Amino acid sequence: MAPKTTNLTIMFADISGSTRLYEVLGEGVARAKVATCLEMLTDVTERHRGTVIKTIGDEIMCTYPTAERAVTAACEMHELLEDELTVKTGQGPVSLALRIGLHHGPTILDAGDVFGDAVNVAARMTSMSKGGQIITTQGTVEELPPVLKASTRFIDRAPVKGKKETMDIFEVLWQQDDVTRMSTGVIPEPEQRARLELRYHDQSLTMGDERPQVVLGRSKGADVPVAEALASRQHVRIEFRRGKFFIVDQSTNGTYVLSGESESFLRREEMPLSGSGKISLGRSFAENPQEIVHFKSDD
Repeated sequence: MAPKTTNLTIMFADISGSTRLYEVLGEGVARAKVATCLEMLTDVTERHRGTVIKTIGDEIMCTYPTAERAVTAACEMHELLEDELTVKTGQGPVSLALRIGLHHGPTILDAGDVFGDAVNVAARMTSMSKGGQIITTQGTVEELPPVLKASTRFIDRAPVKGKKETMDIFEVLWQQDDVTRMSTGVIPEPEQRARLELRYHDQSLTMGDERPQVVLGRSKGADVPVAEALASRQHVRIEFRRGKFFIVDQSTNGTYVLSGESESFLRREEMPLSGSGKISLGRSFAENPQEIVHFKSDD
């Protein structure tokens, strides 16, 4: 069969910190930790409909049908390592991190492998990435939906091997505090004192001027960790902007909002929150979900 050419997003995820792990834990234990990490990355790739092409030492190479799926998977990979793979040793904690680079473009599929310019550019993005970063190109950012595009920033203009002209390089901001810092102060906030109360089981918190953003999700690092199997690790964020509250879905399975008798479904979208109601991560209210977040605003 002749090689097939198609547009894909190529991702390389390289484990950073593994050398220190080998020094502290010894080869056998460290190799098992790295293998566990690669298994986790493979699981995330497959859940986002990606394909693992190969593993090269401490690095994994994957393809995704769209840039959106690749970036979402990359963010979840970072979140997963942040939650799970800090190893406590007699010399203190040793953490693993990822250097992720990706690029969307034409690729050649042949005998289970991929070739082409997009592969070379993705590898170059990975070499420019530091531990905990996701680095990509302007062309890839332009393929993203607005919610994900808003979480990127231009960082450099650099030459890429095989390209006559320099390329604009972008970073994907996957950590919520980075996204908050990027957007703070762009638009003056009015002097309103609106409040939104969120309640999940016995946990309660209040949003407003002093707490303008909250993340709900399955991650232990979320502001409100929600024990829902269909939830993404950082499933949805609620923002206080210009005197109003907005819920922004950034998940795989979407978010359901029940206000009165009306149910709204969000997937990579946002909507205002007002009055009172309920939020379900990934599961429709028709399924009688048990992990419900209640909200009530006084705006």
